[in-house]
Amino acid sequence: MIKNYIKTAWRNILQNKFYATINVTGLTVGLVVGLFMLLWVQDELSFDKNNTKAKNIYKVGIVGGTGISKQIFSHIIAPVATFAKSEIPEVKDAVRVMPLGDAPFKYKDKVFYESSFAFTDPSYFTVFDFNLVKGDKRNPFPDNSSIVITESTAKRYFGNEDPIGKIVITGQDEQNKVTGVIADYPANSSFQYHVLMPISRFNDLAYIKSKKSYDNKTIISSMDADWSNFGFETYLLLKNDNVNTVALEKKLQAIHERQNPIDAPVPYLTQPLLKMHLYKADGTDAGMSTVSTFAIVALMLLVIACINYVNLSTARSMLRAKEVSMRKIIGAGKFQLFMQFMVETALLFVIASVFAFVLLILLLPEFNQFSGKQIALNFSNYNIWLCILLTLVGTLAASSIYPALLLSSFEPLKALKGKISVSIGNVAFRRILVVLQFSASIILIIGTLVIGNQLRFIRNKNLGYDKENVFSFSMRNDMQKHFDVVKTELLKNPAVLSVTRAGRDIITNGSSTGNIDWDGKPANSNMWFNQVYADKDLIPFFKMKLLSGDNFTGVVADSAHFIINETAVKEMGLKDPIGKRLRIQARNGTIIGVVKDFHFTTIHKKIEPAVFQYQPNYCWKVYVKTTGRDAQQAIAAAIASWKQYNNDVPFNYAFLDDTYTKMYTMEQKQGSLFNLFATIAIVISCLGLFGLATYSAQVKTREIGIRKVLGASVAKIIRLLATEFMVLIIIAIVIAMPIAWFAMNSWLQDFAYKINIGWVVFLFAGGGASLIALATISIQSIKAALANPVKSLRSE
Repeated sequence: MIKNYIKTAWRNILQNKFYATINVTGLTVGLVVGLFMLLWVQDELSFDKNNTKAKNIYKVGIVGGTGISKQIFSHIIAPVATFAKSEIPEVKDAVRVMPLGDAPFKYKDKVFYESSFAFTDPSYFTVFDFNLVKGDKRNPFPDNSSIVITESTAKRYFGNEDPIGKIVITGQDEQNKVTGVIADYPANSSFQYHVLMPISRFNDLAYIKSKKSYDNKTIISSMDADWSNFGFETYLLLKNDNVNTVALEKKLQAIHERQNPIDAPVPYLTQPLLKMHLYKADGTDAGMSTVSTFAIVALMLLVIACINYVNLSTARSMLRAKEVSMRKIIGAGKFQLFMQFMVETALLFVIASVFAFVLLILLLPEFNQFSGKQIALNFSNYNIWLCILLTLVGTLAASSIYPALLLSSFEPLKALKGKISVSIGNVAFRRILVVLQFSASIILIIGTLVIGNQLRFIRNKNLGYDKENVFSFSMRNDMQKHFDVVKTELLKNPAVLSVTRAGRDIITNGSSTGNIDWDGKPANSNMWFNQVYADKDLIPFFKMKLLSGDNFTGVVADSAHFIINETAVKEMGLKDPIGKRLRIQARNGTIIGVVKDFHFTTIHKKIEPAVFQYQPNYCWKVYVKTTGRDAQQAIAAAIASWKQYNNDVPFNYAFLDDTYTKMYTMEQKQGSLFNLFATIAIVISCLGLFGLATYSAQVKTREIGIRKVLGASVAKIIRLLATEFMVLIIIAIVIAMPIAWFAMNSWLQDFAYKINIGWVVFLFAGGGASLIALATISIQSIKAALANPVKSLRSE
C-alpha cells in the first residue's frame, strides 16, 4: 500500500512540476534559515551547561551608587570569597578570577600577545568542569611561578613538544613554569582564558612586595584585607540548589558592612551561572530578548514556508476533485485518501529536507562567520538532533494535515457532475494565510529599517569628544617612565598633530569609584564616579568643551584638583561647583572645572557622573591624533618609538573609530540577520503569491477570454487579476504596522539614546512590500492578459 502511495505521489509531482518546484523551493529556503536560526538559539541557551554543578554555582555582584550613578558591578572585592567560605554554612567553595589582557608571553625567541588571561584560585579546576588534560587538578599551581594553559595555546607556544615544565617569560623577565594544560573551552562557555596564573601570585606582587597602601598611610598586607579593589569575578559553589539566595545576599552584605562600614549600605546580588550569559546580575535582559526574537523569527519563516504549501494545495483542490471522487467510487476510504495526500506532501517534504540538509552543511562555515558563532553539526549531540527533528516534524505537520483533510473530504457525485465549488471558508482561509505571510514579511522589513537607522544614529552621534583619526596603544613600564621623550619624538613627525595619555580607555572607560564626599553632600547619597586619570593635554586633545573653570596646567598642585562633568554637578546638587571641596577615596582636593557631558561607554546607558584626576604617573594609554591622510606615517613613528623600549614585544594599536564600532558588534549582527530574514521572507512569500497568481489566471481563462472579446483592455485584465491580492497586501500592512512598532519600540528601550520611529519607515516598508507583490502578481497577470482569447475559449 505504501509503495502504491509513493508511486502515485511521485507521478502527481511529475505532472505538476511548476507547482512542485515552487513548494520545494519555498520549503527548502524556509527549512535552511529556520534550522540555522534555531541552532543559533539552541547554542545561546546552552551556555555553561557543560558544568555538572552549574545549578549550584552563583556569581556574586554588588550594587554601588545612588541616583543616576547607581550601577551593578560584576567584579567585586577579593575578601568576599574568603569570608563567605569561612562564615556562611551554605557555601561549599568559592572561586575568584581576576581577568587581564593584552600582555606579552615569550618562549625562546617567540613572543605571543595574550588577550585573555587571568589570575585565579586553584578551586577553579574543581568547582568548574574544565578538563585538566595534563597536571593535577587538586594542585594545579604548585608554586607562584606556575601557569596553566589551554591545549591550543600549548600548540602555539611549543608545537608538538610536551608543554609540562616549559619556561615562559612574562613582564620584567619573570619566569613561569607550565604545570598544567586545560582542554580548550567549549565555544558555549563564558570562560575563555588562554593562560591561568595562581591568584596567590597577584597577592604577592601587588601587596606583599609592593606594600600597597590605601590612603598613603595604611599599608594593606594582602588582597583579603583590601576592601577597595573591585577587580575580581567571584563564584560561590553552594551545598545544594535549595539555598535561599536572598538570605545569602544579606549575609554577604553584612560581612562587607562589618569589615568596611564606610561603604554601607552595600547591597549584594547573586546570579545563577546558567543565567549569566543572557541576563544581567539584577535579572534584567542582557541578550535573552534577542534570543527570543530570533526564535520567533525562525518560526515565522517556517510558518511562511508552510503557508505556501497549504495555499497552493487548497487553491488547486478544485482541479483534483474528480480524481478524489473516482478514487472514492472505486472503493477508496477517507483514511486512504488522507494517507495518499499525506504521503504526497511527505515526499515533497523529504526532497526539500534533503536539499535543506545539504545546504545546511555547505553554508554552515559562512553562517558561523556571518553570525560570529562556532556552531558545529555534532550528530552525537542529542540537542542537535532534537532541534533538527522538531523543526522537520513540526513543519511537515503544519504543511500537510489541513490540505490532506480538505482533499479527502469531497463528495464524489457532486464532483463528477462538476457541481462542487470551493467553500467560502476555504477561500477566506487562504486569504488569511496570505495576509499572515505578508504581515510577517513587513514586520521584518520594518525591523530591518529601524535597526539600520539606529546603527546610523550610533555611528553619527556626537559623543562629546573628537575621535576622528585617533589611534591608541598601551605603554609598558620603561616607556611610561619616558613618556615626555616619546611625545617629543612623535610630535616631530608631520603626520602627528597631537599626543596625550590617560589612565583609562576613553571609549570603554571601565573604572568607577565610590567613597566620595563633598560639601553639602546629602546624608543618604552614595554616588559613584567614573574615573579618568589624565594629563594636562587630554581635554583639549579630544576637544572636550569646558563649561566653566580651568583645565589642568601640569603643576604639582593639580594632583589635588578635579574636573567633573555636567551630570556630576547635577547629581551632587552644586549650583556653583568651582572651588568646592571634593574627596575621592583618600584624596582631598577642589573642583577646578566642569566639562560638557560626553559618552564614555555605550549609548545603551545614560551618561553618568565622571571625574578627571591629574595623575600622569598612572597614565598608561597613549593617544595619537593624525592628519588622517598620513595615518600610516604616524603609526610608523609610533612603532619606532615603541621599539626603543619594547623591541622584544609586538606593537599593538587600535583606531578609536574601530574600537567604538566594535562596541556595537551585536547590534550590527542583528541588523545583518534581519536584512537576511526580511529578504528571505519576501522571497518565500512572493513564491507563494506567484503560484497563486498563476493558478488564478488558469481558473479564470474563460472569463479573461470573454472579457477580451467584449473589448476589455490589457490594463483592465491586469487589474482584475491583481486587485484581490493587492487588497490582501494592504490588509497585511495595516496589521503589521502596530505589531512592528511595538516590537521595535521595545528593542529601542535598551538604548538610553535612540531614534524615533517615524512614519517614513512604515511608508517605505509598506510601499516596498506592495511594489514587490505587485511585480510578482503582474508577471502572470500580463501573460494572461496578452493571451489569445480565441485560443483560450476554444480550449475551454
